[in-house]
Amino acid sequence: MNIFRLAGDMTHLASVLVLLLKIHTIKSCAGISLKTQELYALVFVARYLDIFTDFISLYNTTMKLIFLGSSLSIVWYMRRHKIVRRSYDKDQDTFRHFYLVLPCLLLALVINERFTFKEVMWTFSLYLEAVAILPQLVLLQRTRNIDNLTGQYVFLLGGYRALYILNWIYRFFTEPHYVHWITWIAGLIQTLLYADFFYYYFQSWKNNERLHLPA
Repeated sequence: MNIFRLAGDMTHLASVLVLLLKIHTIKSCAGISLKTQELYALVFVARYLDIFTDFISLYNTTMKLIFLGSSLSIVWYMRRHKIVRRSYDKDQDTFRHFYLVLPCLLLALVINERFTFKEVMWTFSLYLEAVAILPQLVLLQRTRNIDNLTGQYVFLLGGYRALYILNWIYRFFTEPHYVHWITWIAGLIQTLLYADFFYYYFQSWKNNERLHLPA
């Protein structure tokens, strides 16, 4: 554990709390892509298959339970909650997200560090997480105007991955034989997907304007 890893985890946790705050207090999921939330739920299910078999630390297990439980609960709220689901913009959230799943799974079967079930599922989760934000970004471009909580949620998600890149750089220079090309490349692609959003987010903050993305 180092400061960049801890900051990344806390930023990721903050993004989840912001989204849950929006859902619980405002009883709205407007501007949130259910497709992205379903992909994240699948990411965590595939990644944390070892949650009850491999104990690393109390911190590690707690974070796994938080991310897994929160992602599943968000999907439930958006699909089943009688008030929250009314605010879901199904007509705008039309990205064919399941088309992302099969290519990521096939890539994980071909390119992985070890050909075991858990390792392939772990690698699949890395590939899928790298592109899971795409439906959300497309939805934001279509809706144009973005409320503060939604903007903060997406910003924190991108910030978490950027901090993890700093964590990898730090570990590369401080730990012998620390090389994980699959994780690094997937994380870099994921961060690059946020580049356009980051630009407009900082522009809106600098000019004290409401955040909106060009179509």
